[in-house]
Amino acid sequence: MSATQSSSPKMKERLLTIGGYLFLIAGAVISFLPFYWMLILATHSSKTIFQFPPPFLPSTNLLVNYHNMLKTIPFWLNFWNSTVVALLMTALTLLFASMGGYAFAMYKFPGRDKLFSLMLATMMVPFLVQVIPWFIIISRLGWLNELKALIVPGAVSAFGIFWMRQYISANVPHELLDAARIDGCHEFTIFFRVVTPLLSPAFGALGIMTFMGSWNNFFYPMLVLKKANVLTLPLALQFLRGDPYRGGDYGVLMFGTAAVMLPILIVFWAASRRFISGLTAGAVKG
Repeated sequence: MSATQSSSPKMKERLLTIGGYLFLIAGAVISFLPFYWMLILATHSSKTIFQFPPPFLPSTNLLVNYHNMLKTIPFWLNFWNSTVVALLMTALTLLFASMGGYAFAMYKFPGRDKLFSLMLATMMVPFLVQVIPWFIIISRLGWLNELKALIVPGAVSAFGIFWMRQYISANVPHELLDAARIDGCHEFTIFFRVVTPLLSPAFGALGIMTFMGSWNNFFYPMLVLKKANVLTLPLALQFLRGDPYRGGDYGVLMFGTAAVMLPILIVFWAASRRFISGLTAGAVKG
């Protein structure tokens, strides 16, 4: 075999590799372009935004948009509301979902499988079907215009328990628990000091999904929050649209949208490694 013939497969392999990288880079650029353009428009006024060709470089209107946004909505109060709701929902979900998943995975009790199947069946109910009874309960409890109307019902989810149960079943050996019991550990001590440190990847993935879902939630806050001082950020952004007939200040709207999205991007970047490992580490065992 000649040198030319032997180098031909290697050349094809290199071309395929280069083509794959170029394809991924192009996909990344296309995905990032809307975020980049949103950040650019946040530095422009409405007049320059609608120029042709549209702007793709930063301008000097950033501080003006910031001050105009503060005149329209109590941004930092709304930011605090969103932060409180998202953090508390995430913390409570991780706590209760891990405890529920641990119980379903590690304990054998009468009716366990039927109860688990019933819990999974609740995931099949469309969320719109749950809206009316959810709203009636919140109203009768007197929780309208209060953040706990969002925090308490979202403190635990069937998906979270299922997620943690699958991960614990695949990654926490029963022998480890038996050894802890022989050493005299209480069941809660075993859970918090032995099992919980092993759940870091699952916590990372479920935590990011819960935080993002809570932070971006618009529908449920729209139903129960009406006062300006209790609005979350996605709900407050609607006031930046201005008059629907005359149009609003789109520079301010883009600035507010970017301010809402930046915490999500920061949280995902900070926990992306745990998120990916949580998605791929053993959460497939039945």
